[in-house]
Amino acid sequence: MSSEKLDSLYTPVQFLKGVGSVRGEHLNRIGIKRAYDLLFNFPRDYLDLTDHCEVTQLQPDKIQTVAGIIESWESRSTRRGKMQALFVDCGAGFVKALWFNMPFVVRDFAYHRRVMLTGKAKFDHPYWIMMHPQITYLADNEDGSEIESDPFLPIYPLTEGVKQYHLRKIMREILPEYASKLEEVFPQDFLAAHELLPIAEAVKAIHFPASKREIVLAKRRFVYQELFILQLGLAIRRLQHRTKLKATPLPSNHSIDVRIRQRFPFQLTEAQENAIKEILADMSQATPMNRLLQGDVGSGKTVVAIYAMLVAVANGSQAVFMAPTEILARQHLRTINRMLENSRVNVVPLLGGQRPTERAAILQDISSGAANIIVGTQAIVYGEVPFQKLGLVVIDEQHKFGVMQRAALKTNEKFDPHYLVMTATPIPRSVAMTVFGDLDVSVMRGLPPGRQKVVTYISNPEDRAKWWDFVARKIRVNRWQAYVVVPLVEESENFDARSLNEVYEQLSNGVFAGFKIGILHGRMSSEEKDRIMFDFRTGEIEILIATTVIEVGVDVPNANLMTIESAERFGLSQLHQLRGRIGRGKKPGYCTVFTSNQNDDAQKRLAAFASTSDGFKLAEEDLKIRGAGDLFGTQQHGIPPFKIADLSRDMEIVAEARKDAIEMVTSDPGLANPEHAKLRSQMLKRYGAVLNLGDVG
Repeated sequence: MSSEKLDSLYTPVQFLKGVGSVRGEHLNRIGIKRAYDLLFNFPRDYLDLTDHCEVTQLQPDKIQTVAGIIESWESRSTRRGKMQALFVDCGAGFVKALWFNMPFVVRDFAYHRRVMLTGKAKFDHPYWIMMHPQITYLADNEDGSEIESDPFLPIYPLTEGVKQYHLRKIMREILPEYASKLEEVFPQDFLAAHELLPIAEAVKAIHFPASKREIVLAKRRFVYQELFILQLGLAIRRLQHRTKLKATPLPSNHSIDVRIRQRFPFQLTEAQENAIKEILADMSQATPMNRLLQGDVGSGKTVVAIYAMLVAVANGSQAVFMAPTEILARQHLRTINRMLENSRVNVVPLLGGQRPTERAAILQDISSGAANIIVGTQAIVYGEVPFQKLGLVVIDEQHKFGVMQRAALKTNEKFDPHYLVMTATPIPRSVAMTVFGDLDVSVMRGLPPGRQKVVTYISNPEDRAKWWDFVARKIRVNRWQAYVVVPLVEESENFDARSLNEVYEQLSNGVFAGFKIGILHGRMSSEEKDRIMFDFRTGEIEILIATTVIEVGVDVPNANLMTIESAERFGLSQLHQLRGRIGRGKKPGYCTVFTSNQNDDAQKRLAAFASTSDGFKLAEEDLKIRGAGDLFGTQQHGIPPFKIADLSRDMEIVAEARKDAIEMVTSDPGLANPEHAKLRSQMLKRYGAVLNLGDVG
């Protein structure tokens, strides 16, 4: 791109026609600072004017659009509340628009201001009346004749001081001049082969489409480009991992396999066997393993991880097991120590709150090689841990860690460790290909033999007494234990959610007076958390009131009851994780959720939650309802947020972009072909640092 074109695109927004300094400041607040930003400030929706008509053509109870000028308006009290009435002169007659209890609508009314009303009309002599219509303020040139050339009016995200008609007018002014200055990153033959609109054409079409087909084509161009650029980065990262990084091969054999299996007092499932087979094939190579192990709650992933770590130890290497929380790290430590009791494998903890003398002794053991398996949290990542020979890193609950943390552990300058990253949150395919696109994937479906069914109820507030009576009876008679999960530690004015302290006061002074009740939340010290969890595991605490600190991995076999308060505050995958804490022993589990929120999304989530215990189905449903940003926090992984792509909606384009990106990187590994230079530049600018790509070439 010529420097002249580039300078033009970066013209400060206040100097563009129709903007000015005041409006420019308002636009700056929503990140629109240059002409370039305006071009890519895409509409969030469109007002369909294809059924625009004259007032004489209105039909009862049909959504239609009429345009006219404001003649008068009034506000008055009625039995239904405050009423706002607007009279619009549409040329051949008047339309009366009515709103109830919406006083803010009059804020922008002005005599002879041009407006458009969209809604269902009914005739009540002498007017056509529209109840609560969509009102759109038009510029002077947006009348009936203009609508013929703009059948779809863009609806933009707004900020205070900028109206829709302001932005539309500005966009009409700048598009003819600035769209043609945009740089096309795709080669012409690539555009044709993939049926993509050229950049200038796509920008014009996405702002002022001439048809529904143009909307589809324009959106497709930008969704594809956004996903393709990311997939290019992931494909290059994957290629670099395979070609540039070297690892110590950690093979297994019959003798190692027999010794390891003797440590497991149970038969491995078919899913576990398949996962181990794939992992061992990777670990035997001189290229570092980079594998994601997906398994539903309770599918036995920890056993697979222990198997892999013992293979590393058998080869004279050290292994690290990294968990997202100290509670989970300590639980893994207990599990590993129990399985390796009386073995020569030395397992050590490396946690955030250790005393300096204790930590120094552990670091000395790691440095000398006396420590074989190191279990801990992010504390392992921060600071220089002097591994003697680190061969394998296991990261549990991968989605809790940022993407950069995978590369933070190194053994020395010559070799990289093998990586096994695990998640008990089943990942929808489109998310896996996007957030974890540089990893090989193993999927474990099904549960180990003996895993108990959990019965799930959606309860109304009036069912509370009956449910508490059931819980109390099970604790007294069966000696079961119970979780009560709340979303907040303290009451909040911002959320209508039951707080931990409120629930504790009500239960300990009410229905559960006399029971042994404990509290657990993330603000407690490590010592407090450990003490509470020890008391709960040993039965000293019968009811544990907790936040989502128990969401992942906490294993108390006698805890068979769970109550989730304010369940609408949780996503489906999170609810599924929480439910996975019960039914882990020999008895079935019972889970009930309480909610006061009746909105559609909440009801959909809870209905899906109660209908199935298949985490993969629930993850797909959660993606549809909430979107990937909420589900997996792509920004937490360091990946910049998408402007237009939607992983729940654009699954097919994700797969297409991934396939195309892999093909391009396979044929041109460093994107050195001159026709790929612009793609290479855009990919590095957006994802080079995030994906730690270094020098591509």
